Amino acid sequence: MANRLIEKLVPARLGSSYRWLLASSWTTNFGDGVAMAAGPLLVASLTDDALLISLAAMLAWAPPLLFSLYAGVLSDRLDRRRIVLVADGSRVVILAVLFGTVVAGTVTVTGALIALGLLATAEVFADNTSATLTPMLVSRDDLAIANARLQTGFLTLNQLAGPPLGAALFVVGIAWPFATQAVLVAAGLVMVSRIKPPPHGRQLGVERRSLRRDLAEGFRWTVHHAAVRTLALTILMFNVTFGAAWSVLVLYAHQRLGLGAIGFGLLTTVSAAGGLLGTGLYGWITARVSLGNIMRIGLIIETLTHLGLALTTSPWVASGIFFLFGAHAFVWGTTSVTVRQRAVPTELQGRVGSLNTISVFGGLVVGSAIGGVLGTRYGVTAPFWFAFAGSAVFVVVLWRQLSRIAHDDENAAEEAQRAPAQNPVAVA
Repeated sequence: MANRLIEKLVPARLGSSYRWLLASSWTTNFGDGVAMAAGPLLVASLTDDALLISLAAMLAWAPPLLFSLYAGVLSDRLDRRRIVLVADGSRVVILAVLFGTVVAGTVTVTGALIALGLLATAEVFADNTSATLTPMLVSRDDLAIANARLQTGFLTLNQLAGPPLGAALFVVGIAWPFATQAVLVAAGLVMVSRIKPPPHGRQLGVERRSLRRDLAEGFRWTVHHAAVRTLALTILMFNVTFGAAWSVLVLYAHQRLGLGAIGFGLLTTVSAAGGLLGTGLYGWITARVSLGNIMRIGLIIETLTHLGLALTTSPWVASGIFFLFGAHAFVWGTTSVTVRQRAVPTELQGRVGSLNTISVFGGLVVGSAIGGVLGTRYGVTAPFWFAFAGSAVFVVVLWRQLSRIAHDDENAAEEAQRAPAQNPVAVA
């Protein structure tokens, strides 16, 4: 019975190395979910300075902007499994030190912020490199299901189970969430050590080159590959509108929907529950709808999400919108990762993936600034109206370009494999 369940969830054809990668991802995502709540709570317990508390939140997105490109270069040059081992091993050491200072009562605001920043930085290297392992371990045709299973762990453990457990452990004892995360990350580290990826980069005798040359190579390949370029631009544009709306979400929930802190937290839970629905339906959807059309439909859903939230004052209607948005976010996110991994040559996965990360967080930062200004001047619904109008324009502009993202046909796959890093394909 157990074997049949495992086979259905993670088919044997995906390989034992992928199963170890999946187990490690689920385990470390659980630990990261615990820290998602415990980190800000720790800082808030040490100071009531709003600037310092907001700095703790900022440290979650600053490291990806600062270090993603370098992490991408390293993952294309060096042994990817070893990078994950070093990054996660560093996280265990940092968590152990943080745990010790909390238990000893010597932790300070500065020390807590430094620890959170270092943890986020190490996570950039671990996450970027882990994402490059999947296309090395499973076949192109299995990338969709492989990424779907990884996203399932992120939704259930990082988004649903981890934060409430972290908050509960913090109430029991401030140090316990960090001890729990350390144990979970250490367990994930052991699982990664069992992975046996094929050699790449310098293991294959690739020449040593400058950092600038490697970065330029990844950038040129992305710019000259129509589908991947369109994907990066789409993510950048839609994260501007998403960031604008979601930057005032806590105020929106309180002022527009009349929800307190618990109600606000439940909106995230409802969204994650929608993601679980997307998990269950993903195989059925991809068997019937092309990847390009999945992305088109998803962007329409996202546009209408902003419109619906701008119009409603009902928490029940808003919850339904969040549920649908959660399903869309899972399906679209899994599809975008699959499209990129199918198109990008193995030796460029890290650098192209890091440019995708820059698009994600760059859009969120710009959008958050816009949302803050609009919300302050014109009210809490103004960012949602901006998000709706901007998303509608982007859908129109990108509609024809999205047809290039249909990488589920063999011709596109062959084209991607023929495109060498030194001689990028021409713009279509």
